[in-house]
Amino acid sequence: NTVVLKSSELTPALHRLIGDVFQEAGFPPGVVNVISNDPADAPAMVERLVAHPAVKRVNFTGSTHVGRIIGQLAARHLKPAVLELGGKNPLVVLDDADLDEAVNAAAFGGYFNQGQICMSTDRIIVARSVADAFVAKLAARLQGLRAGAPGSEGCVLGAMVSPEAAARVAHLVADAVAKGARLPTGPVQLDGAVLQPVLVDGLTPDMALYQEEAFGPVVTILRADDDEAAIALANDSAYGLSAAVFSANVGRALGVARRIESGICHINSSTVHDEAQMPFGGAKDSGYGRFGGKAGVAEFTNLRWITIQTGPRHYPI
Repeated sequence: NTVVLKSSELTPALHRLIGDVFQEAGFPPGVVNVISNDPADAPAMVERLVAHPAVKRVNFTGSTHVGRIIGQLAARHLKPAVLELGGKNPLVVLDDADLDEAVNAAAFGGYFNQGQICMSTDRIIVARSVADAFVAKLAARLQGLRAGAPGSEGCVLGAMVSPEAAARVAHLVADAVAKGARLPTGPVQLDGAVLQPVLVDGLTPDMALYQEEAFGPVVTILRADDDEAAIALANDSAYGLSAAVFSANVGRALGVARRIESGICHINSSTVHDEAQMPFGGAKDSGYGRFGGKAGVAEFTNLRWITIQTGPRHYPI
């Protein structure tokens, strides 16, 4: 298969580097093709690519809003599509969980790459009986996670993709605080595209942050009275990409995991977890189709049936 990679308008240089790597690795000319475009030209560029008869499959990774548009274009031209879209990924902490290990997974899953990963931990649903202890431990852990410009001393996190993206996340947090949420990590610290890690406790459904994907260094806390309530909260989202469940009882955790509406769920591990050989993809508004291993091969190839008749065949007419 040959590929056309249309770069992101926000990070075209990075995607060009991907093309350079394939070229340096010895791929023949024309196998991996990278194109970029002005943001204003994106709709026309995408429609032309999808419509072109040489394009047999369409893959998009990005927002659910744009994914719907591409899915409609692909359907119009009868092109199979794989859509890996947004996420509002829950990490469920049951009352018998190892809190220290859950905190480590939450800190990594929520803030690595400034929370700009489709699998990032967006919501932590924690058993009410251990919630205060968990929040205190996570808030203390976050004191050691500082964001800054690349190379800044003592900074393990970097900037978000743009000042506008950081301001959007800060606005979501401000809306939650105005409606009664608490910030165990202290006031929001925003400097251009650099947003320091934020933990939001006391999230309620009337806050925009309850349903909207943060896609930034922000993690929210929801408290559940029992396993049933935790499952209901985990599923109270339009998205269904990745999830995680922490419990000392693997059977109990597996029972919860099986009822969470997501394409992926990890027990006693972070929501940010990918392996090349495993089927990766979501449910609900997180898209459809799977990358990885045999599932990925199936998505991007055609299954055919060829027969050979070795002797005379009886036909009824």
